[in-house]
Amino acid sequence: MTKTVDKTPRADHARGFDLVAARRVLARRDPALGRWMKRIGEIETRWQQRFDPVDSLARSILYQQLSGKAAATIHGRVLDRFGQRNRLTPSGLLDAPEAGLRECGVSFNKIAALKDLAAKAEQGVVPTLAAMRRLHHDEIVERLTEVRGIGRWTVEMMLIFWLGRPDILPIDDLGIRKGAQIVLGHDEMMKPKQLLEHGEVWAPYRTAASLYLWRIADFEKEKSGAEKTKRSQD
Repeated sequence: MTKTVDKTPRADHARGFDLVAARRVLARRDPALGRWMKRIGEIETRWQQRFDPVDSLARSILYQQLSGKAAATIHGRVLDRFGQRNRLTPSGLLDAPEAGLRECGVSFNKIAALKDLAAKAEQGVVPTLAAMRRLHHDEIVERLTEVRGIGRWTVEMMLIFWLGRPDILPIDDLGIRKGAQIVLGHDEMMKPKQLLEHGEVWAPYRTAASLYLWRIADFEKEKSGAEKTKRSQD
């Protein structure tokens, strides 16, 4: 019997995209956003830095529902005791005893999530970075959200900040919604479904729009804080 070989080429998604070109497209399609992008200027990315999916997801799990300082302390303890070459790996997490993780300050729920992450990585559910290059972002979301404690927002942050996928819009993120409200001049934030519909104007560079919407929301927050400080000093 002759074996049929599938010669259909697989997509190869390199990390990152041309933000300058994306800004030009967005400025033509959305002049209001374009004015804000010009005001804010260039945004630095970390798309070329070393990145490991399991290590990143384990860090996200450990940081959930904790202040930055407390989470960093616990993450540092786990990394020191159970990390391998300064990262958290499936084998290291699977071998880590529950008592040892508890001594590091990890809750029972997070231990279960870390163990599930490690097991699913060993099973191939969590793709390697090389495998992710061949996957559409929707498939990455579908597979990673099978892991206990990992939701869509967490995966979207990975897609934007580490993988640099060009067309991601986290419609449930409050910072994104606030930034869109400011750009559009609305009295209230749009509902996620409304933002999804409006976001079509930013395709195929919704990631670039997202990066600037966060900055816009932060800009207004800082401006408001400065004004309050000034009033208190007057």
